[in-house]
Amino acid sequence: MNFPAIFHVLGALLIFIGSAMLLPLICALIYNEGDAFPLVITMAVAIGIGFPLWRVFRKYRDLTLKDGLFVVTFGWILVSSVSALPFMIHGTIPSFTDAFFEMMSGYTTTGATILDDIESVPHGLLFWRSTTHLIGGMGFIMVTIIILPLLGIGGMQLYKAEADPGQVITGEKFLPRVKQTAVWLWGIYLALVLIQSLLLLLGGMPLFDALCHAFGTVATAGYSTKNASIGYYQSAWIDWVTIVFMFLGGITFMLHYHILKKDWEPVRENTEIRWYIGFVVFLSALTVLILWATGSYSGFFDSFRYGTFQVVSILTTTGFTTADYELWPQSALILILIACMIGACAGSTTSGIKVVHYEIICKYLYANGRKFLQPLAVVPVKINQKNVDASVITLAISYFILNIFMIFVGSAIMTLIDDMDYFSSMSAVISALLNIGPGFGEVGPAHTYSHVSAAGKWFLSFNMLTGRLEMFTVMVMFYPAFWKK
Repeated sequence: MNFPAIFHVLGALLIFIGSAMLLPLICALIYNEGDAFPLVITMAVAIGIGFPLWRVFRKYRDLTLKDGLFVVTFGWILVSSVSALPFMIHGTIPSFTDAFFEMMSGYTTTGATILDDIESVPHGLLFWRSTTHLIGGMGFIMVTIIILPLLGIGGMQLYKAEADPGQVITGEKFLPRVKQTAVWLWGIYLALVLIQSLLLLLGGMPLFDALCHAFGTVATAGYSTKNASIGYYQSAWIDWVTIVFMFLGGITFMLHYHILKKDWEPVRENTEIRWYIGFVVFLSALTVLILWATGSYSGFFDSFRYGTFQVVSILTTTGFTTADYELWPQSALILILIACMIGACAGSTTSGIKVVHYEIICKYLYANGRKFLQPLAVVPVKINQKNVDASVITLAISYFILNIFMIFVGSAIMTLIDDMDYFSSMSAVISALLNIGPGFGEVGPAHTYSHVSAAGKWFLSFNMLTGRLEMFTVMVMFYPAFWKK
């Protein structure tokens, strides 16, 4: 591997992260709660280490795909480690394990927290905590794709390393140059954040809270500034605005681009969006009917509001809550668990298994059923009106099996290393691996991850990273061949 070029890129990442603390620093100075100094120190450390790396190794500009995989994986670890410093210096989260867990959860848009009293955290640190969602939602590597061409380094290797299997399957790359793609993605992303912030302000949410929640919504992440999450505001307007933008965050950003361009043909041809809408409508409708029929809420409209919010939040791997869904009937909880296992569209800010994989697997099973009845029949598997190659079907099936395997093995490991029952352990692994945040049992919506052991937090952090980078990017690091020349 070309380590000088890798150090050059990591240096650029550290410079970016240090610079990204400027807005939280301004926030800290406005509220004057003693968190400005820890942010300044961290900025100095990040830029102080990053600038020399970027400067000294600026002549090394060739990255291979292997280098890209290394940068993506260890870049997340490095940035999470540095980003944890303000919490440790201030004393809000004195433990490095806890602070790293919180930052890894932020950057991977998991939204799982170890903070039992979020509202006691200074505003500057809360803003920095939510900023990790803003960066991680689109992927801070995408920012590097914009910066690297300016430094004379091609970003395609990094783009391939962070692209999820869903994007490989659908082949979605709507502009010929990576820099153009990244600029459009971030433009759409930030526009959605701004629009949601304004709508939340109209609903009576304070500016600080509106920005932080918009960061977490469009990124489909889940960090709130309140202990009761979105439920704190008891506002139907805020709930529905959040539902809409969680849903939009779950749509592949390629479609947002085509809609802005009024190019409706790709939207009509896209089959994944139909499956996504189908999952949302089906699971929401069933949940609402169960809540209404069992009298869980005072009327149909309350059942509609709370049931739809929770289904969309979990299915898009956002993790905001407006109710303790563990108090719901068991039949509704099963639907929430199903939503956990689905995820939204490939090419969106969401994590999870993704709708496109279910679409391919279902169509593949249907095709094999037809062949069983009609051995001579040719039944192609099609996505977006195009035949799917056999290797892509294998990739989708492998990805699904690997997720299920990691959930069961991870649950057993969590049960061994932590004092948790198996159901809670499995829920913790599902929530971490699929980047959801809240789960069931001891990690349900009314609980945090503060009680998890240090070993358990490190293991869940590994699952967050693995899930966010869609398994294979991290898994190849364990192949001996990866480290050979």
